[in-house]
Amino acid sequence: MADDSFPNWHGTTIIGVRKGGKVVIAGDGQVSVGQTVMKGTARKVRRLSPGGNDVICGFAGSTADAFTLLERLEKKLEATPGQLARASVDLAKDWRTDKYLQKLEAMLIVSDGTDLFVITGAGDVLEPEHDVTAIGSGGNYALAAGRALMDQDLDAEDIARRAMAIAADICVYTNGNLTVETIAP
Repeated sequence: MADDSFPNWHGTTIIGVRKGGKVVIAGDGQVSVGQTVMKGTARKVRRLSPGGNDVICGFAGSTADAFTLLERLEKKLEATPGQLARASVDLAKDWRTDKYLQKLEAMLIVSDGTDLFVITGAGDVLEPEHDVTAIGSGGNYALAAGRALMDQDLDAEDIARRAMAIAADICVYTNGNLTVETIAP
């Protein structure tokens, strides 16, 4: 029987945008419990440098679960340097089949400046069709805004920042306190 006495944790919007030879991942800083903002300055976008190869990552979901997945991804990247697609697929396979990892509740957006992927616990490694992807509570708002902005004369960072501002105006679980990481191949 589930314990319904503990309120649901909400909050996170992460967007990834690929345009003009670079990739930007941006994330807000809000973590909410029920109707209360517990923290407004969480850092949900990180840079990994396994074996000297830079990869940027954003995560939505449980922080401890996300850090477990980021550590696993870093190990996969160390084993297959410069092969983000292979490391991502290997992580997704492990996540889907390992009894411990199956319980982790998070999603990741990752990029090495060339590839851009969403990795899920369902075993998915998804590359966005339109060079924009988003996850989290306000992910659909950020995704719609980002896709609408792609044909404007804006670079990847401007699109990510504007899309996140739109999501923050709509989603009560998203704020405007951003962490932004940029990478180019």
